[in-house]
Amino acid sequence: MGHVANLFMAAERRKPMKAVDQVTALADQGFEGCAHGRQGSKRQVLIIDRETLAEFGLMPGVVRENITTAGLNLAQLRTGQRLSVGGAVLEVTLPCEPCHHLDEIQMGLREALQNRRGVLCRVVAGGRISQGDSIEVSEAATAIPSSGGAC
Repeated sequence: MGHVANLFMAAERRKPMKAVDQVTALADQGFEGCAHGRQGSKRQVLIIDRETLAEFGLMPGVVRENITTAGLNLAQLRTGQRLSVGGAVLEVTLPCEPCHHLDEIQMGLREALQNRRGVLCRVVAGGRISQGDSIEVSEAATAIPSSGGAC
């Protein structure tokens, strides 16, 4: 089990992230007041682990994550798994692919963080999240069998 080491919000797109002690996660939106939250998006909350940041000499928040974790192996998370974080529940939707903006932080960082940029989540159940809250991982909800047709 890991915990929340840092929390960040973007008051405006393309502006530096603001460190906060607590946030309110809104169901199917993201963090209240965060410019990156969008209803229906699979990219409502970005989570990365402190251990990866430290390996590359990066400060928390610099890769624009919402939650920096400690003691949680993000590489083992699978799509559909749920994370109970404080009073909220997040669902892992997809790995976060490194973008070209990372090379603006540190040349070569985009390639170095391939498969290590963290995971994107959507907010399944809203609630308060505070720095220091524990993070519990539960298995993915049972999927409904597909009929094999196109999406």
